Amino acid sequence: MTSSTPSSPLFHAVAFVDHQSAQVLQFDSEQVVEQKVREHLKFTPQHGSGVRTEHEFFAHVCDALDGIAEVLVVGGHNGLADFRHFVEKHRPQTALRIVGYEVVDHPSENQLVAMARKHFAKYAQMSGMKVPTGQDAKDTP
Repeated sequence: MTSSTPSSPLFHAVAFVDHQSAQVLQFDSEQVVEQKVREHLKFTPQHGSGVRTEHEFFAHVCDALDGIAEVLVVGGHNGLADFRHFVEKHRPQTALRIVGYEVVDHPSENQLVAMARKHFAKYAQMSGMKVPTGQDAKDTP
């Protein structure tokens, strides 16, 4: 897996999100670029500070998704539901670029990318557009 900055913006990404961390994998047919976002705990005596910290973390995850045209968000049921609620309420522009939410256990990076490629291929087939699958580079002469 590549963890450097892509030379050109990548169109698709899959983001594994829970309450403490997120893993964003941008990809095309030739490369995968990883970005990790971790929660920074701040303990304050104020009521509701845990919610505020979670919202700050989810905001950082949304920032990591900026510039990506289509994102599949995956994760455990509770974390996914909380993230989806946050995005729909506080980040409507990000919500427009999220093409799906799927509950999954803890897949490997390769499993995440394979799942996302399959999802985007099906999604593109319904909309009539071509999606890089990883096979494209092998299929071209």
